[in-house]
Order: sequence, then structure tokens, then C-alpha cells
Amino acid sequence: MIFVTLGTQDKSFKRLLEKIDELINKKIIKEEVIVQAGLTVYESKNMKILKLLSMEELDSYIEKCDLLITHAGVGSIMNALEKNKKVIAVPRRREYKEHTNNHQLQIAEEFSRMGYILKAEVSELEEKLKEAKTFKGKKYISNNAKFCQIIKDFIEQ
Repeated sequence: MIFVTLGTQDKSFKRLLEKIDELINKKIIKEEVIVQAGLTVYESKNMKILKLLSMEELDSYIEKCDLLITHAGVGSIMNALEKNKKVIAVPRRREYKEHTNNHQLQIAEEFSRMGYILKAEVSELEEKLKEAKTFKGKKYISNNAKFCQIIKDFIEQ
């Protein structure tokens, strides 16, 4: 199953859903596709589209998916990496009025550069889906315990 997350932005990311629908119609995507659309309004006979999900529901879909396609929000990427999921991040873009700036592009580029995820523009999604079949992302190892210890040591000094 492919799980698509668009976050909770008040701006539409219909462009990504249109591309996924196109790839389903072309039989490039054959898996079930479930979408957390947030406030993006889109209808499709090919995908199960849900609006807003609780954290428990979101986590459950991420656990079950084979691939996460996300809008490049840090929380979505980190949640998937912590569950050892393959991720394709497709950033929302300011020039399409999908966000107020292009910080998601910077986030996706950096995670991709470090080898954790695949970054794709909407126009590159078909190519990245093929690449994802053999992609072995870098395993995410949390530094939270180390970070907390540094803070604790600092406070105690």
C-alpha cells in the first residue's frame, strides 16, 4: 500500500494528487493508494481520500504502508524514517501557491542529500517510483538520548 500525506496546510496540493491519479490510470501505480489530504479537496475513484487523521490513525497507516509519498514536512518524514519506511518527498512549492515559501524544497533536498529519502518534483514522480523499488535509504538513528544527556549535563553544571 502507498500512503500519501499532504499535511494540514490551508493551501491545496491538488497537483500531486492529479499526478498520482494519472500514474494509477497508466498502471504505473498498481498498489492501493490511501491519502491523508488535509484541507486539499480532491475526488478520485482510484484512491481512498481521508481528510484529517488523529496521530494514532496516521501512525497506523504509516506502519502499514510499503511506501510513503509526503509533502516534505519534517514531521511526516521523521515519522516514516523512525518506522523504517521508504519515503518519496514531493515538496509543496511557493510558485504554485501550495505554500508561502520553498522551505519544503530545502527540507527534501537535505534529507535526500544525506541518503534518507528520495526527493521528487511532481513531474519526476514516475521516475522516482521506479527508483524506490530498489532504494535502500540510510537507516535513521535517533540522537534524542544523547541530546537530552547534553542538556542534562549542562543544567547540572
